[in-house]
Amino acid sequence: MDTQGLPDSVKVLQRILSEGFATGNTGIVDELFSPDLMEHQFGMEDRGPGALAHVKEAIRQVHEAMPDLSYDMDDWATRGNTAWVRFTGKGTNTGPFFGPPSGKHVELTVIDVAVVVDGRVTEHWGVPDRFSLLQQTGVLKRLRPAPDPG
Repeated sequence: MDTQGLPDSVKVLQRILSEGFATGNTGIVDELFSPDLMEHQFGMEDRGPGALAHVKEAIRQVHEAMPDLSYDMDDWATRGNTAWVRFTGKGTNTGPFFGPPSGKHVELTVIDVAVVVDGRVTEHWGVPDRFSLLQQTGVLKRLRPAPDPG
């Protein structure tokens, strides 16, 4: 997607996914997140150094699970310093993801909401469709109990 003409806050979110999560580059966190980041994403809730560490670990894990992952920006909106962006991610599960790799192609929706001040994310809510990933990679099937033969 051509980023020319996009608000800076939307460009920041796009870079985090395309230059961070898609490539495994955790250095993007130091560049584009405030040292006082307030992270609200489920499982990553924290503030400051802890929040930054959680985001870096998420980048490592996602890239390890799907090293060919790429993102397309589908929609965006802004109000003041807050940006809402919807992405579609596509890749292949060739690394560990709640068990061994499935080798399956996956598509997922990611919705990010962030407050961006002076080019840095100060507060973030991320909503990746984890349930869809669990279904597509076969994790849910593995977790389902076997039918009762009786």
